[in-house]
Amino acid sequence: MTPTPHTSPGLDDRIAGALTGAAVGDALGGPVEGYTPEQIAVRHGGRVQGIVGPWHGAEWRTARPVAPYHKGDGHVTDDTLMTHALIRVYAAVRDHLDAYAVAEHLVPDLLGTPRWIPELEAEALPLQRIFLAEKWLVARIHYGHVDPREAGGGNIVNCGAAMYMAPVGLVNAADPAAAYREAIDVAGAHQSSYGREAAGVFAAAVAAACAPDATPASVVDTALALAKDGTRAAIEAVAEVAVRHTDFEPALAPLRTAVAPFDTVGADYRAPGLGARRPSRLHAIEELPIALGMLLIGGGDYRRTVLGSVNYGRDCDSIATMAGAIAGALHGSAAVPRDWAKTVADASRLDLDAPARDLASVAREVFARDTARRRAHETAFARLTEEAR
Repeated sequence: MTPTPHTSPGLDDRIAGALTGAAVGDALGGPVEGYTPEQIAVRHGGRVQGIVGPWHGAEWRTARPVAPYHKGDGHVTDDTLMTHALIRVYAAVRDHLDAYAVAEHLVPDLLGTPRWIPELEAEALPLQRIFLAEKWLVARIHYGHVDPREAGGGNIVNCGAAMYMAPVGLVNAADPAAAYREAIDVAGAHQSSYGREAAGVFAAAVAAACAPDATPASVVDTALALAKDGTRAAIEAVAEVAVRHTDFEPALAPLRTAVAPFDTVGADYRAPGLGARRPSRLHAIEELPIALGMLLIGGGDYRRTVLGSVNYGRDCDSIATMAGAIAGALHGSAAVPRDWAKTVADASRLDLDAPARDLASVAREVFARDTARRRAHETAFARLTEEAR
């Protein structure tokens, strides 16, 4: 149930809602990732309405193209693994992050600390699960000794950096411009071009969703105010379609048509062309605009927003991760169905509450630091102007 305005959730609840909402969206989208809405409907006898099993059932260990990953049954994917890894960086630094924090904390975490990997059903290094675009962090920074601020250059341009930037938005809750700037810096270690831009805009959208009077429309307006180049154009095109719908089913094809001119992957998600995922000022990742579109169509309701994202197909685990984070930040943890959250936590062997508590503590410390820094600047500036007189 979505809280009414007089029961607007506080910071801790919004952080919990965003992080749990992102993890649940990730787990719902994982088993149908890479397929079309039509294929999903045939496979599941209609639209996905909750947590489902692997696409190939018991053959998940060997069935291509996703073997050997157990996608389904409530297992989170690398979106959540990376999100929680970034929260651990915040817990260590306890201040704003930059590309150097990625090099000093995130890369060693991926490379050196075994963790339970739900899709592998085993303990392993996160490096052994994350996608090649995320392995780039380790290759460039740990082995290549590249300047962290420039390490993202040369990587494929995709949603890899954006998918785990919700913590940046939450630490900068209700300050989307600050979230955008911080995420752009952090993502420089991982991505370039519109992949980096999407990371900034997604973080800003999460921060905007934390504002006490936020609505889906205000979140999208904030994203449009900050987004640049093709990312802005793609969000605008998708939003123009989304506002004409209140149900995702008739919107699935129009949304894809709206985002297609900006998406370099092409019609066949599993067979992108040679021009796919290359830097460009004219293009955008598909995931963020669609997530924002589903937020508008669902009116911010978590269940409707996330199920629309899941049934869109293609990279729907990342779409649902982003949409779930924003909807969860808007309405708090009560918006995320408890049975879904429990299934995901149990199946993935994850404590979904602890990361939220850790990040809420960090957010308060960072705000206190920011306040002290701002007051020191105000005092210094006042003295400067007084002396000038």
